Amino acid sequence: RRAGARLERGRTVSNGGSRAMAAGQAPKKQAPWKGFVAGSTGAMLSGAVTHPIDLVKVRMQLYGAQDGFQAASGAKPSAPPGMLKTGYNVIKHEGALGLYRGLGASLMRQASFIGTKFGAYDLLKTAMPKDPDGALPFWKMTLCGLGAGAIGAAVGNPADLAMVRMQADGRLPKELRRNYRGGADALLRVVREEGVLALWRGCGPTVNRAMIVTASQMAVYDKSKAVILRESGLSDGLAVQTGASFIAGVVAALTSNPIDLAKSRLMSMKPDKTTGALPYSGTLDCIAKTVRHEGIGAVYKGLIPTTARQVPLNMVRFISVEWCKKALAGFD
Repeated sequence: RRAGARLERGRTVSNGGSRAMAAGQAPKKQAPWKGFVAGSTGAMLSGAVTHPIDLVKVRMQLYGAQDGFQAASGAKPSAPPGMLKTGYNVIKHEGALGLYRGLGASLMRQASFIGTKFGAYDLLKTAMPKDPDGALPFWKMTLCGLGAGAIGAAVGNPADLAMVRMQADGRLPKELRRNYRGGADALLRVVREEGVLALWRGCGPTVNRAMIVTASQMAVYDKSKAVILRESGLSDGLAVQTGASFIAGVVAALTSNPIDLAKSRLMSMKPDKTTGALPYSGTLDCIAKTVRHEGIGAVYKGLIPTTARQVPLNMVRFISVEWCKKALAGFD
């Protein structure tokens, strides 16, 4: 009976530790570099898996914009094709590998942007004052997510811009394509042809989107995980992580799509050949012109592929990050 009691106490302590980690009470403080490495690794794995869906999402968001000229001129675009039709058109005109256009830039973005935001989120959670019981309330997790998203977006914007442009290139006439050879070539040519500051074009909506997405992903994941652990009695493992990441993915997709659409259009836009004027002046201007010329529902163009991407992306990413953190636990 004594042995059974000790075993039961051990299980209780183990489950309690898992619940504490999900609530922001990490039993052992991790080195900052571990969050960055784990976040980068998990992000690159999930990014490679979901890249075709992301490309389809970008193409759907840009449909009707023609780099902004159609939306800005007032011409009413036809109804956009759906997710499957858009994917079929990519394969038909660009081949199956067209779905992986911009993959190099995407992996570069995952390593810089996502790795930074995971590392920053862990640092901010550690620095954030805890409640008397040692837990971190949801609103403080949300603040940490907002801050981490802003930091990650500022660092990763150049790679994000390169990825969006490479993904969008196939929809343009051949004479208007940029034809970047890869992520590094895209960054070098942007600097050479448009100046260094052009690498941060669209940084405003990128930061706004990243703050919303990161707060949704991180805070909702941590809170969902804590609730599942508390209510189900399960230990921290694959089932709990899958459920929490699924919830985080759905919330992130719903909250981020309008800003994500503006980001895609701002990053892919080109100046008018005659006047040199850009079609959109910023995030709000882009959203306003999109609603005016395409209807209110246009800001949710690409929502289905956004959700189809965010859910598996979050599941693969968070499970990979949890695994990487566990693997790195023994390293100092």
